[in-house]
Amino acid sequence: MLTVRAQVKSPDEFLGYELGSHFTPHYKVAEYFRQTAIAAPKNVKLINYGKTNEGRPLMVAVISSADNMARIDEIQKNNLKLASGAANNINLSSQPVITWLSYNVHGNEANSTETAMRMLYALASGTNQQAASWLKNTVVVIDPCLNPDGRDRYVNYFNSVVGKTPNSDPTAREHIEPWPGGRSNHYYFDLNRDWAWQTQVESQQRLALYNEWMPQVHVDFHEQGYNEPYYFAPAAEPVHQDITPWQKSFQVIVGKNNAKYFDEQGWPYFTKERFDLLYPSYGDTYPLYNGSIGMTYEQGGIRAGLSVVTNDGDTLTLKDRIAHHFTTGMSTIEVASQNHNRLLEEYKKYFQQEITSSPGVYKTFVIKASNLSRQMKLAELLKKNKIEFAYGGEKSGKGYDYDTQKEENFTVSRNDLIVNLQQQRSVLANVLLEPQTLVTDSNTYDITAWALPYVYALKGYASKENFKGKYPDPALAEEAANDIEKPLVWLFTWGAAEDAQLLNGLQKENIKVRQADQPFTVSGKEYPAGTLIVFRTENERSVKDLRAKIVQVARQLNKPVMGITSGFVEKGKDFGSNVYPILKQPKVAIVSGNEVSSLAFGEVWFYLEHDLNLAACIITAKDINNLDINKVNTLILPDGSYSAFIGDGLTSWLNKGGKLILMEDAIESVLDKKGFEIKKKEVMAKKDEKPVPNKLLFKDKDKDDYEFAIPGAIYKVNFDPTHPFAYGLGKTYYTLKTDRKIYEPFAEGWNVGLLNDKSLMAGVVGKKVREELKSGLLIGVQNFGRGTVVYLANDPLFRNFWESGKTLFSNVVFCRY
Repeated sequence: MLTVRAQVKSPDEFLGYELGSHFTPHYKVAEYFRQTAIAAPKNVKLINYGKTNEGRPLMVAVISSADNMARIDEIQKNNLKLASGAANNINLSSQPVITWLSYNVHGNEANSTETAMRMLYALASGTNQQAASWLKNTVVVIDPCLNPDGRDRYVNYFNSVVGKTPNSDPTAREHIEPWPGGRSNHYYFDLNRDWAWQTQVESQQRLALYNEWMPQVHVDFHEQGYNEPYYFAPAAEPVHQDITPWQKSFQVIVGKNNAKYFDEQGWPYFTKERFDLLYPSYGDTYPLYNGSIGMTYEQGGIRAGLSVVTNDGDTLTLKDRIAHHFTTGMSTIEVASQNHNRLLEEYKKYFQQEITSSPGVYKTFVIKASNLSRQMKLAELLKKNKIEFAYGGEKSGKGYDYDTQKEENFTVSRNDLIVNLQQQRSVLANVLLEPQTLVTDSNTYDITAWALPYVYALKGYASKENFKGKYPDPALAEEAANDIEKPLVWLFTWGAAEDAQLLNGLQKENIKVRQADQPFTVSGKEYPAGTLIVFRTENERSVKDLRAKIVQVARQLNKPVMGITSGFVEKGKDFGSNVYPILKQPKVAIVSGNEVSSLAFGEVWFYLEHDLNLAACIITAKDINNLDINKVNTLILPDGSYSAFIGDGLTSWLNKGGKLILMEDAIESVLDKKGFEIKKKEVMAKKDEKPVPNKLLFKDKDKDDYEFAIPGAIYKVNFDPTHPFAYGLGKTYYTLKTDRKIYEPFAEGWNVGLLNDKSLMAGVVGKKVREELKSGLLIGVQNFGRGTVVYLANDPLFRNFWESGKTLFSNVVFCRY
């Protein structure tokens, strides 16, 4: 065995340079993992679990002793039995602990992938006797790079600009990444915010594999600013109340072991600061909510290159950073091995408790079938996260109404989705569905509210009663099609994601589509405002095989084709009325570049391409004054700063009929600009109000002032239900508010979405911010010549998981205002 393992090459031997003297492109990292698995087949199993958007391989290496690897399938199956709560016949003394090490989720935190190669060699080569002893009762899973596309974006840039000798001056070019930087994936998403939502292909494939292993310990390796020392667990407050005392205490055990090695070397570090355990979609919290010991390790070093001089005058090298991550990685494996029995016992107990008792206050969540399309999207998310649910049943009950925020009576209907918390994933289900998340400290690293009924804009109840659904699937009645050979019009619903795809598909075929601005009844059926209408006679001369094309587009999206032979309606306006205007086919441009938040840009780009199948033209800010109305009629400015680029060319384009969509801080760029009616809401001081002395102590200078905190809270936006932006949403839309910005309602223009003093639904909001957000405009539209300007003060596409926001954004893009 030792002879075979001696064939494993060190990273230095394989790469032809000393590890840490260069950044290694991903293809070389992947090849090193392949070659090591070939050289040590009795100790290493390589699993290819997918590909990135740009086609780079995603893989993990499973490493353990030869005896364990010989029965690795049995070990994996037994571990899943432990995670099912049904493992009474498993001998824990012969079952290894599974420790999963994840590297480089943020591409420009590039040290960790280099570290992964050193870790693999230490564990697989047989040269480290301590590691060999740990592997007798430990299986280690190494994912060398969760974000290969972002990492190569950073590494390729750095390698292209670094000189013969690295420049340690932090102002040197090699330390300044060009937009969009390497942090995010191909579509500029932060993959460390995507564990629960799984909107990105990397997350979807990784979580499918993760759920096949369900480790006892998971570490997510990161880097922070290069002037920071090393961070490791235990974590900072707030810590979610569903995280168990054992999970918290084991973080302390690991932290003390890490500290022992850092103390020996004189390396600085900190714990219990900054990095909390609340938001459920991190690489530490998601494992914690799934029974593991989840931890984040942060090495100083973002954009540090091969070496950089810090504010303290020290020089931090890539080799230093690798040494630090390597030390905590090995220390964690050591602690997992030493605490083998306790880890497995607590893990077993965790899941046994999940299926016998409910965490938190509530036992059952009822999600009404108020919008079947969004409810089905919610069901897809629950399935991805292995959360069990069922539908319907003969039940009446009482529960917390997410909308009224009061205890209300409810009746369960056949298609209502029911999540009972006596199940394997009860903690995760509770965290995702609980109406209010307890937050013990406002100084949190991320948002503080994400309750799924708000995210999906579905009527929901959280009940203290314990009951389950009766049916595994909803009873979806097929919509009756009326596929007439020569109808007057074809009708299609509006308000779901697939409806926007259908509209886009029809318009791509150059089919003119109209939309009902008012509800109507025809052939005995009621149709709401927003219904799509295709007139046969205004299309058949210009569109060859019109009926066949309509049927093809509809069938691709499983939409029924409804033909109507008469324009005389029973209620509402006849089809010849002007309340059925033609929808302009959007020709979209999105602004990118240094002025733009790359994450905000990525959300728009991804949504248009993946959810709507709508290709956009990507331009830079300097091009917005040179738009051709015949080529671009819809311009989207994501969150960013564009003041210097708002000029006559843009206003001329608007006057010709353009639609300008301003998102978040993009609105600030047009304040006080000629023709733009938007105004910031001024907060009036109360009469005789005296300035309040600063009560913040010097020791708390780095903390947020709680009175002005709003890390991310859910607000109810009161809609004008007659406006096209409200189609599919009705009177209410829930938005995530992450800042204090709010605007004056228009005297002229459309006040589509307003706040009032009862709008706050969930999350942390300081006293001063609550006062500021008691009333004002968040969504508005104004006419600008023949064109329109749309103001979206909040992000409707937040991380692409805010499902109801997609309905809003589709309305903004396609509807005529």
